[in-house]
Amino acid sequence: MDRLCAYEIDFKGLGSGKETRHYVVGDDFFAAVEGKEVKQGRVEVDLEIRPTAATFELTFQMKGYVTVECDRCLGDMQLPIDAEAKLRVKLGDENDDDGETITVAEEEGTLNLAWNLYELIALEIPIRHVHPDGECYDGMFDKADEDEVTAEEQPTDPRWDALKAILENNNN
Repeated sequence: MDRLCAYEIDFKGLGSGKETRHYVVGDDFFAAVEGKEVKQGRVEVDLEIRPTAATFELTFQMKGYVTVECDRCLGDMQLPIDAEAKLRVKLGDENDDDGETITVAEEEGTLNLAWNLYELIALEIPIRHVHPDGECYDGMFDKADEDEVTAEEQPTDPRWDALKAILENNNN
């Protein structure tokens, strides 16, 4: 996680006005986070931190791309990322995340946003990701066709043939 220390925010040390941060999230970030969905990409993130009476409002502007695996051919494909997301953080007794607000223990006062940022980017990826028609890696389909031909050439187990004959006799 040392490579991710740039994403650490000290909420106790923030001033009373809004602050901005700029991050360029690249391959090193995705490798350090070790998420399953995204392994590579380049996303520019502008973060605005605005203190309110009881919380800190974090607004993320994200623009770039991520590289994911195509569900159809298993080849790499790039997906665009262009999104805005918000998080709310407050200082409290102990670390907690209730889904709406992240609570940071007041004695610590810091939060590493790396995993939160990864999740916000991953949420922008559609559930099904496939290349547009005609752009899939043909080698995968050639391999699948070879496997089908090989399976058809294999002789069947005579015990299965006997069972099939019994089923056919019962259906007649």
